[in-house]
Amino acid sequence: MAEDAQSQVEGESGKGSRKKLIIIIAIAALLLLGGGGAAAFFLLSGGEDATVEAVEPVRKEALYTKVRTLEGRPMFVVTLQSDDGQRHYMQAYVEAKSRDQEVVDALELHMPLVVARLNTLFSTQKFETLMTIEGKRALRQQAVETVQSIMQDKIGRPGVESILFTNLVMQ
Repeated sequence: MAEDAQSQVEGESGKGSRKKLIIIIAIAALLLLGGGGAAAFFLLSGGEDATVEAVEPVRKEALYTKVRTLEGRPMFVVTLQSDDGQRHYMQAYVEAKSRDQEVVDALELHMPLVVARLNTLFSTQKFETLMTIEGKRALRQQAVETVQSIMQDKIGRPGVESILFTNLVMQ
């Protein structure tokens, strides 16, 4: 009887140790796979973030300058040429967009010249042309080129990105 009890204990401990060994091996394999996967994720994703940050350019904030006369009037009022013989008027509120404080300062310093050239440009326009979207776009592009020309002469670079008509009324 003692021998039977002894063999039973040895058989159960052999089966138990095998189960424990299998469980330990399975846990070790899971830890190795999980650790390897986590390491790969962190190593690969860290390299991509570094390249994305290096590629993105830094953009300065846009600065807007109201184009106004010496009296402080924020608008242009001009008589337009017309084929129908009637008088037509245009009132325009104009702002210059740039991204450099030096350009803003130069615009303010040379505002009388900017206003005079834009007045000349606006007063030579035809009413019928400005009634179309294409005519307004062309006028805006001409205004950009005029102001950029002035800035090129005064500070050595165009500086102004665009000219915006914040209000444009024609009658």
